Amino acid sequence: MLAIDVHQLRKEFKVQKNREGLKGALRDLFNREYNQVRAVKDISFQIPQGEICGYIGENGAGKSTTIKMLTGILVPTSGDIRVNGYIPFKEREKFVRGIGVVFGQRSQLWWDIGVIESFRLLKKIYRVGDNDFKQRLDELTDRLMLGELLNRPVRKLSLGQRMRCELAASLLHNPQIVFLDEPTIGLDIVVKTEIREFLKSMNARHGTTILLTTHDLQDIEALCSRVIMLDDGNIIYDGGLEELKAKWGKGKEVILQFPAAVPLSRLQELTSGLDVAWSMENELTAKVWIPQQRASVSDVLSRVVGIMNIEDIKIVETNTDDIVREIYKSGSAEVKQAEQDVKVHA
Repeated sequence: MLAIDVHQLRKEFKVQKNREGLKGALRDLFNREYNQVRAVKDISFQIPQGEICGYIGENGAGKSTTIKMLTGILVPTSGDIRVNGYIPFKEREKFVRGIGVVFGQRSQLWWDIGVIESFRLLKKIYRVGDNDFKQRLDELTDRLMLGELLNRPVRKLSLGQRMRCELAASLLHNPQIVFLDEPTIGLDIVVKTEIREFLKSMNARHGTTILLTTHDLQDIEALCSRVIMLDDGNIIYDGGLEELKAKWGKGKEVILQFPAAVPLSRLQELTSGLDVAWSMENELTAKVWIPQQRASVSDVLSRVVGIMNIEDIKIVETNTDDIVREIYKSGSAEVKQAEQDVKVHA
């Protein structure tokens, strides 16, 4: 069953044109002109129940506009949306009971009252029963380590503490789908890791569907099996994260550490005929660059291991940030795939 079903979704905004100078400003007062801006351009995708999907793109790509339509904040210009079987902007009261939302830059907690009081207000808003509320609150307090924070005013929390409370607030009514918009923005690595581990365990325990937008691709690597990539309102990639790495990764670097000095010429001789490039970091440590689709790590290691004494091996993959940047430069994943296919067959 589908948690999210989107067909030919479009959102256009009417933006006022501002003319230059005082004369232009006066004309704008009485005779305004507008440009039609299309933020989301007829996109379609489906997300099954229980999936964690990353929704990524540069600033202005259309991510937040999409999330706002999926959560019922914005009404689409055209297209069809079903979230948990509901049309978000038409069936809002029933719809919101099944979703949770965290916007990294905005709070759903009341600033000047204790965290627990905000939770009790949300309990009433979502009509959560007393027993369900207590059970859910106890679980979230334990998993997110909120015990000492519950009686503090929100304004006295650090950013990391507040984000843990925001997550709990979005999950108090046990939603089937959670929308996370930049949930780890501005957080240190320890808090980011805690939140990622919590989200993975929540998905495993409750089968919660998660749609995650983020600029931190380490969030994507830690959580998502699938990525939807948006550019200028269009989907340019929709597929698995491992497939993304396999198709667009430039290659792998293998670092080998030896117990005694090894000449570079000997390593080059052992891998003769393979399209790889060796370099020496120092007399005991060598690096070999293995281009994607031209050689494999196993090809290289099978020629070196067993002949040379090796103390340690480290394999470094192409960074996901670099892969995504390359796809954006190409304009679309399909264009880049076509270019690679041409090179392979040439």
